[in-house]
Amino acid sequence: MNVVSKHPFVDALVAGGRALPASTASWLNLRRSLALERANALSVPTTRDEEWRFTDLATLNKLRVEPVGQAAALVDVAPYAVSEAATRLAFVDGVYAPALSSRSPLPAGVTVGTLAENLNIQSALMGVHLAAHADFNEQVFTALNTAWLRDGVFIHIAQNTALSEPLHLLFIATLKDAASCPRCLIVAEAGAECTVIEDYVAATTEAYFTNAVTEIAIKPNARVRHVRLQRESMQAVHIASCAVSLAKDASYVSQSIAFGARLSRYNLDVIHKGEGAEAVIDGLALISGQQLADTHTTMDHAQPNGRCTQLHKTIVGGAAHAVFNGKVLVRKDAQLTNSAQQSRNLLLSSTARVDTKPQLEIFADDVKCAHGATVGQLDAEQLFYLKSRGLPDTQARNLLTYAFGAEIVDRIPVKSLVAQLEKTVMAQTQASV
Repeated sequence: MNVVSKHPFVDALVAGGRALPASTASWLNLRRSLALERANALSVPTTRDEEWRFTDLATLNKLRVEPVGQAAALVDVAPYAVSEAATRLAFVDGVYAPALSSRSPLPAGVTVGTLAENLNIQSALMGVHLAAHADFNEQVFTALNTAWLRDGVFIHIAQNTALSEPLHLLFIATLKDAASCPRCLIVAEAGAECTVIEDYVAATTEAYFTNAVTEIAIKPNARVRHVRLQRESMQAVHIASCAVSLAKDASYVSQSIAFGARLSRYNLDVIHKGEGAEAVIDGLALISGQQLADTHTTMDHAQPNGRCTQLHKTIVGGAAHAVFNGKVLVRKDAQLTNSAQQSRNLLLSSTARVDTKPQLEIFADDVKCAHGATVGQLDAEQLFYLKSRGLPDTQARNLLTYAFGAEIVDRIPVKSLVAQLEKTVMAQTQASV
């Protein structure tokens, strides 16, 4: 990376990491220490870095963030409740809030709790996975999150255990200039199944900084459905990474929805470590005004017979800017890989902007891979058809824009959440058109 001066928020988080008390697990202390060293050595990326060339982090210069030591006052979680999820873990400004959480009885073999309360019980398992999938050696934000690691979410689904109800992880921002570093670790053993909703919301309209890292390990024949919602304050900065490891015949299905934040960046890295693994990745960014939403994904086919389908959509209004970079990597021994990627983008104004780059890197001979990208406006023929049936121009535009985004939302396997998000999509498309 290019060498640049540190941002004030980096110094604040590094200092906070140094001040954290030692953990009872020596391996965690070591990883935090190594991450702290890397965070202190790495530079904040600039537009001169290829992976960040469309995303200017100058907004961070305006933030004077400080880590939060304890949870703030209670907030109303009813607007974000998911009726199907009897278990909810809530965090306020990065700090676990038991009063806002709902801990229902779980089947034998299912552990859902905080990292802190499970550290001594599950130290050996955590030692294998925590800070082992998300690389902090070259990513300054992942390094900062790991250096600040003191608590977070721990989910473990035992072998051949299927959890029918979704798990809701709710991260609420309330304080101006606060910095939070949410951390999630999900381990699904062989033959296990679960659905996890990772939800970032705001109870403030002020500026703050969220730096989230999630690690998901999916063992042979296990299945994880991952719904990720980013609906932060319109003044916030949200930077997040998710690292997913797939064993033999494992399955990962993801829907990622981004509505909020002044500036957001989401890195999703999925690696097929076992033969016959499958991934389905859907994404939607719906932005307007001066928002910037950047999504970078990497699908690493490291073993044969892997399958992946990806559809990423953006709806961009006002002077907003959407970025998508999707890489499909097929390694030399990953024969019989079948991977397809589509980037579809809808511009609602003449000042809206999209930079999209789907890419393939193929080093195997016997594969089936495809990618494509489209950028355009509402279809004139579809508009004419709706207007010819009596719909006013504005209503016709709203309907088409809504349908474009709802295709992704409707794939979420939680009905009450779909209904909640459909209302948001409809409201925002009407405001953007």
